[in-house]
Amino acid sequence: MKSLLLGTALAVIALPALADTRIGVAMTSFDNPFLTILLDGIKAEAAGHDGLELVLEDAQLDVARQMNQVQNFIANGVDAIIVNAVDGSATPAMTALALEAGIPLVYVNHPPAEEKAMPAGTAFVGSNEVDSGTMQTQAVCAMLGGQGKVLVLMGPLENEASLVRTKDIEDVIATPDCAGLQIVDKQVGNWNRTQGADLTTNWVTSGVEFDAIIANNDEMAIGAIQALKSAGRAMDSVVVAGIDATPDGLAAMAAGDLDVTVFQNATKQGAVALQSALAMAGGETVPGTIWVPFEPVTAANIHDYQ
Repeated sequence: MKSLLLGTALAVIALPALADTRIGVAMTSFDNPFLTILLDGIKAEAAGHDGLELVLEDAQLDVARQMNQVQNFIANGVDAIIVNAVDGSATPAMTALALEAGIPLVYVNHPPAEEKAMPAGTAFVGSNEVDSGTMQTQAVCAMLGGQGKVLVLMGPLENEASLVRTKDIEDVIATPDCAGLQIVDKQVGNWNRTQGADLTTNWVTSGVEFDAIIANNDEMAIGAIQALKSAGRAMDSVVVAGIDATPDGLAAMAAGDLDVTVFQNATKQGAVALQSALAMAGGETVPGTIWVPFEPVTAANIHDYQ
């Protein structure tokens, strides 16, 4: 099953009329602002389908809890399952359970371990993370003129998106045009604003010299901005980058604090995930991987995204 870009993929997804359909949705966390947008996209799409019931579960960042939620979905006979995986390495067990039960399974946003070869009866809807960190770091490199010291705020080490985004940063810095950039330190902020602020405060109070902070998401970038401003650092003396183009991230950019982010269309990911789940529940075949493209955002084009 080949990977397709969004525009092509939607053309092959036929949505049958299904009465009294139940879709189980297991989210990594209800408290994450970006994932809230994703879930809202699922809900908005569901509102357009009569007789459709969403069964929503919050894994609260707990792999075992999410596994139990998937098992409960299967035991309760849902027609399809959507999973925003806490940990990609845990997905093969979920996939095996769903396939054995004959229930279609759609992973969304967080890549499953099977991403490169999704089994029949499953699908992954997301954005290609190779593009996200690459676009972000290329923009930072251009803003710094290819020279400077960089700090990196990472998402959870067990999260595939975090790992790929961090590798993207390293790969761009290894290119000739950006070889003058140096990664001074990398720390895990777990996608969290408060942890991003605390880590940045530690860097500042420790006397670490840096010209840019590249965060794996907007929440950690916003935390870094809050810490920098509390420490009296002039925001025009440092480049701060995030990913996701969340409403708070765009507000920080409009205020002149966030220099670059990368738009990940969470609403569209949620909508396409539900469309795919409904199609599969109705016996249709969908592509194994469906990409919703990333788009770089700076002050020059922020008005296209606000």
